[in-house]
Amino acid sequence: MTPPRTALAAGLLALAVLTTGCVAGTSAGAPSAAADQPFEGEVEFWTINLKKNFNDYVTGLITQYQKDHPKVTVKWVDVPGQDSATKLLAAMASGDVPDAVNLGSPDLGRFIPSLAPMDDYFKPEELADFQPNLVAPLRQDGKLYGVPWYNGGAPVAMYRRSVVSKAGFDEKAPPKTYDEALALAAKVYDETKVYGINEIPGPSVVSVLRYYGVTLLSEDRKKAAFNTPEVAAIIERFKKSYDEHGIAPGSVSKDVRALPQSLDNGQVAFTASANGSTLVNIQKNAPDIYKDLVVTEPVQTAGGGYLLNAQQTFTIPKASKHKKAAAEFIKFFTNGANQLAFCKIVPIYPSTISSTKDPFFTGTGGTEPMDVARQVIVKGLPKLEYTPMGTAKDTELAESLAEEIRAVFQGQKSVKDALDTAEKNWNDALV
Repeated sequence: MTPPRTALAAGLLALAVLTTGCVAGTSAGAPSAAADQPFEGEVEFWTINLKKNFNDYVTGLITQYQKDHPKVTVKWVDVPGQDSATKLLAAMASGDVPDAVNLGSPDLGRFIPSLAPMDDYFKPEELADFQPNLVAPLRQDGKLYGVPWYNGGAPVAMYRRSVVSKAGFDEKAPPKTYDEALALAAKVYDETKVYGINEIPGPSVVSVLRYYGVTLLSEDRKKAAFNTPEVAAIIERFKKSYDEHGIAPGSVSKDVRALPQSLDNGQVAFTASANGSTLVNIQKNAPDIYKDLVVTEPVQTAGGGYLLNAQQTFTIPKASKHKKAAAEFIKFFTNGANQLAFCKIVPIYPSTISSTKDPFFTGTGGTEPMDVARQVIVKGLPKLEYTPMGTAKDTELAESLAEEIRAVFQGQKSVKDALDTAEKNWNDALV
């Protein structure tokens, strides 16, 4: 029996690389006549940590695909999450590669040199159902290296009504920028002695700085570009809020999944931008706080959008001998109907426009926090901005900068020293 959506949210959404797959088919180098022939043979499809919770969903899709392609046999292999990157790197090095690979977008830049452009296999009309704002970031140097699968949705803001109301919070006019959020956080602490927020340019440094329109890398992606007076002023602004208790002290923790002060334990008044799945844990662990929450649109970028930190994608290795067959399977696995079915199992959001027009998404009109969150998230999907740095070391670079910012908040370094060190670390890593 398929597990309920709420029980699966935290585990599924925490995966940076969820699945990998492999499909057999005609060789891209074969004559055009052979390429037009239907593929006959075995399709090997890898996933990561799906079998335990999603066996019914995946095997159901495999059964349907085999029914529609009676000469194709799909072999499903499920790989432990901790082995996924190592296994894929080993496959790339050996040349014995899978044909269709699901990558978390933060890893895309790392593998692009070993991936095949997908433009030859996906016509514009076959990409038309995907949100354009989710497809565009998967292009590099004009070439498409992946197609979107699912994501965590647009972020939402959550406010504890009983606390923020004492600071003059207007539910119809929530903060639209981080500066406005910091101002509200200061008022909240002054009036209630409850910490305002947890957000700092630490673990989410790349995201927070991008909301301010900061350019992190040079155009050629070979040098850091964030060491500027403007960025120093942003960090000083957050540090001031931290020192004055608008930002909670535990925000410097590396473990953002278990911060000492949180909405769950009642020690934080609001979050200006968070994944909607957070509501699942709050409803379960702190039902009284859940009932007190006001859910609104989150803070916005300068362009009025919302940042997406990551999305799940499907890619095709350059060394694959069966690129066309891989693309055909990817088209099936990521189509609107199949994405909608997955969204009904776990609280994730689709990359396909048609899925969001289903009553499952459009029919939500309730006033419960999660009902409102779904409305905010679906409305915000077309406004999502996913702009990866696109290097082979995106995760490493973000953590390096975050470590320096933590040192600032903990009084161990000046802002200038931290940015100078982070800049050098980035430039050394990008050589």
